[in-house]
Amino acid sequence: MAAAVAVARFRSLSTPDEFQDFFVASAGVAGALVGLLFVAVSVTLERLKEKGDSQIHRVRARAALAAFTNALTVSLYALIPNDHLGWAALIVAIVGALFVIGALLSLLRLGVRRPGELANALFLVGFAVVFVVQLFAGLSLIHKPHQHSAYDTLCILVLVCFLIGVGRAWELIGGPSIGVTRELAAFARHDHGEDAEGEDEGV
Repeated sequence: MAAAVAVARFRSLSTPDEFQDFFVASAGVAGALVGLLFVAVSVTLERLKEKGDSQIHRVRARAALAAFTNALTVSLYALIPNDHLGWAALIVAIVGALFVIGALLSLLRLGVRRPGELANALFLVGFAVVFVVQLFAGLSLIHKPHQHSAYDTLCILVLVCFLIGVGRAWELIGGPSIGVTRELAAFARHDHGEDAEGEDEGV
């Protein structure tokens, strides 16, 4: 009887079989991305040491690390047999939320003056939403360890963290950014300049 109870407990805490392959793959991807992030940070190390406007670069580097670390921790912990993924997801979500709060406070301390800084502040608010959703998913798994909807949510959040981390790392190394809004504004300025030039020639 005791053995049957132990087996039941083991099955109730272990990650369902249909999610195992996903977490194995995501753990490998997260580990590789963390390594590449350290390379990117080493390339931009001088800029990260500077003060003033470069604070945003430090926030981007830390955000990428937080996103990849969150995905790596959740994925690896999901692969540990007879352990509780809910508590791990909950704790990592709290740590991530604390980082977001600290980053927002640093931006507020420096003052949000330019559109780029406002965009980064809005990004951090969205990042906080990811951790809040993960926190509730962790609580759901604590109360119901085999709840498939909570596992689905964590899988989606791992993918979101990958996208966030890659985006922050790309901005960290100064990768080119071509946005629809920026290009439309450039077209508008270009057309307005041509019109003004034509009027001057006519005069």
